[in-house]
Amino acid sequence: MQNSTLVSIVVPLLNEEESIVKLSNWIFESLRECNFSFEIIFVDDGSEDSSWDIIIELSKKFKNISGIRFTKNYGKSQALHAGFKSARGDFIVTLDADLQDSPEEITKMIDLLSDGYDLISGWKKKRYDSILFKNLPSKLFNWAARRVSGIKLHDFNCGIKAYKKEVAKTINIYGEMHRFIPVLAAQEGFNKIGEQIVKHQARQFGKTKFGSDRFFRGFFDLLTIWFINKFGKRPMHFFGLWGSFMLLIGFAFTVYLGIEKLFLIKQARLITSRPEFYISLTLMLLGSQFFIAGFLGEIILKNRKTTGEYKIKEQTL
Repeated sequence: MQNSTLVSIVVPLLNEEESIVKLSNWIFESLRECNFSFEIIFVDDGSEDSSWDIIIELSKKFKNISGIRFTKNYGKSQALHAGFKSARGDFIVTLDADLQDSPEEITKMIDLLSDGYDLISGWKKKRYDSILFKNLPSKLFNWAARRVSGIKLHDFNCGIKAYKKEVAKTINIYGEMHRFIPVLAAQEGFNKIGEQIVKHQARQFGKTKFGSDRFFRGFFDLLTIWFINKFGKRPMHFFGLWGSFMLLIGFAFTVYLGIEKLFLIKQARLITSRPEFYISLTLMLLGSQFFIAGFLGEIILKNRKTTGEYKIKEQTL
């Protein structure tokens, strides 16, 4: 790797005033003898403590430290998006600001990217979190993510990852999809995804910003990823298929009831008093609604415009 190579380190944070200076010093110490230059981009996701003031002081002291401040808390995905957009490096690395990710892993990850990988994801093989409330749910979540996506990673949600520039600049992170960045990258054609075992540090300050409910949201997001991957570009393929099936079954029921009443059993009870009539009516109504949903999805997809999901209050130069 040439000395002219620039690595951008993106650090999203929320109320981490006690960790920012220590993390900066740790990064500088870990990369002191590396053969590339680097920049650190702190993205303040609406902190209510003195995090932004600390970032300003660091940016004045070190020319390779800069900061972005949101008007309010938008979420980690939006913070990463803003960091990726501002990054100038040939390679981009993400770190959490809580000192649980070790900057010492960066050099090895960059070497793997130089060998041809598109993305390297960290794997916290040994964790210092609650077994019941974090470790077990995390293992279940990662198992489901592997099954659905087909990507063989042990830790999809690890905060430390390294990307080639074109990967980070291409993927569109929205909502809470930061958990599935490897999946989003693979959907864009970046299939050379590797994994590296990384050290997991115990939290030194404060408490985690993510509760146990994030795993439930994660599973819902996983279903969203699956659906978008299969039908996101042609929603009519999904809604039209099921709409056609329901309309066909409902119409068949209606024809059967009509033939039976008119030609086979003329003295039979009224059609409207038979449960089959309401089943066919319900199926035809649902089928029509599915068709309408498919058409609306196609129209929205055709006319959608990409808009920013966050607002930047200020940033350092």
